[in-house]
Amino acid sequence: MGAENPVIYVDADACPVKPEILKVAERHGVKTVFVANSGLRPSRDPMIVNVVVSASFDAADDWIADAVKPGDIVVTADVPLAGRCVEAGAHVTGPTGRIFDQTSIGMATAMRDLGQHLRESGAIKGYNPSFSQRDRSAFLETLDRLLRRAMSERSR
Repeated sequence: MGAENPVIYVDADACPVKPEILKVAERHGVKTVFVANSGLRPSRDPMIVNVVVSASFDAADDWIADAVKPGDIVVTADVPLAGRCVEAGAHVTGPTGRIFDQTSIGMATAMRDLGQHLRESGAIKGYNPSFSQRDRSAFLETLDRLLRRAMSERSR
């Protein structure tokens, strides 16, 4: 018998790809944990776990960072959380399919910090681009690929 399957952890409060995550998780038969500060839609599926944390700042991030194990999958748009999870050995993707790993997390952190500085100084407005069908498709492809890789690594 091989190692236990990876778990998908989702920073769920503003996650636009929950249906896609459920589709991929069900196809591969892996446990998925949605972590949020507010209510989540209940599921009868025993492979879906909802965790509601306190409303304190970074409570969901801290819960995920404490729970994630090497080879698990994390879905988040939060760059600091992505960095913590990459450091823990997880496979991390954003909802647009952007992969955060050892080679990209430093630049992602620097760009986030620069953007925050420019917004705070008034040099730029804080608008995020709208979420597109192309983003959704890229995410589906990325999540499926990361999950296959994680399952392959665990079966060795």
